[in-house]
Amino acid sequence: MKKDKFNINTLIRDNIKRMKPYASARSEFKSMDANMIYLDANENPFENGLNRYPDPQQISLKSVLAEQKGVQIENILLGNGSDEILDLIFRVFCEPAKDNVITLPPTFGIYDVLANTNNIENRKILLNDDFQPRIDAILAEADTNSKLLFICSPNNPTGNTIDNKSITKLLNSFNGLIIIDEAYIDFSQQESWISKLNDYPNLIITQTLSKAYGLAGIRLGICYASKEIIVVLNKIKLPYNINELTQKRALDKVLKTKEIKNEIASILNEKRILLKELLKVSFIQKIYPTDANFILIKVDNANKRYQQLIEKGIVLRNRTTQSLLENCLRITIGTKDENEKLIKTFLLISKC
Repeated sequence: MKKDKFNINTLIRDNIKRMKPYASARSEFKSMDANMIYLDANENPFENGLNRYPDPQQISLKSVLAEQKGVQIENILLGNGSDEILDLIFRVFCEPAKDNVITLPPTFGIYDVLANTNNIENRKILLNDDFQPRIDAILAEADTNSKLLFICSPNNPTGNTIDNKSITKLLNSFNGLIIIDEAYIDFSQQESWISKLNDYPNLIITQTLSKAYGLAGIRLGICYASKEIIVVLNKIKLPYNINELTQKRALDKVLKTKEIKNEIASILNEKRILLKELLKVSFIQKIYPTDANFILIKVDNANKRYQQLIEKGIVLRNRTTQSLLENCLRITIGTKDENEKLIKTFLLISKC
């Protein structure tokens, strides 16, 4: 939506507009000069590397991310995983028992969980048979209380990228905020929507260090949005939501750009090999296009094949109960040895 037609204040809940954010000791005095004597935050004075509260705005980490992504620090919010960021978005913009959001199944299940948790109606508009959004159906379902539209691209669990023209049309037509979940963007040839932040004030992008960066265990999610949106999200986030250990581990990893590129290249190479080998498996009926670090396949009997693999010590994700995904299994790309064992097992159980 064009900037002259978009007013973020019309979307923010009234109680959020009125509230004053909690001021922690480290937000009031931000300098961490080693020569200062800190007697302001009721911390343990004995230095052990973790006795002080962490930077509530994670400036060191954000500075690196801002430079790498070509944005300002003020365009970034960090969360305890993307889940926390998405929950903040719900709580800032959606009035419980009044507003609604739109999701596009089959997609990431946390959107529906957060909608239910926050007592927000979730209007589900199924993707088409090519797993692309049905624009007319989405816009027909939206009303004045439709605050958020969630688009996962590349989509989980289908693996495909959502068409740029479709997203552009929605950005220009949907009257609420559009959240593009780019958890898997590092595996895609498509450009991130971060480059379009200045063009669309109603755009929010979420990314993560859990996938391409190999840091699922530290739970670090990233939000990129306009300064106005980041300010209001910061207003309600917990002051020390990203702990010191997470900040240090994340900063160390994001600086290792060559290592990250090599790991991504290895995963993509293994994916190319696996895609070819899967063609040899007789019970696989369809292999879907993928721009992620996983492959969605349609098999003859998902429940049967899933259980057979479990018995052989291999865990896939059974998605057969999801809309449009009957008898579908999702395969995460593993190491060379893991992928070879998977194929051998597939060929073995295909004889059963």
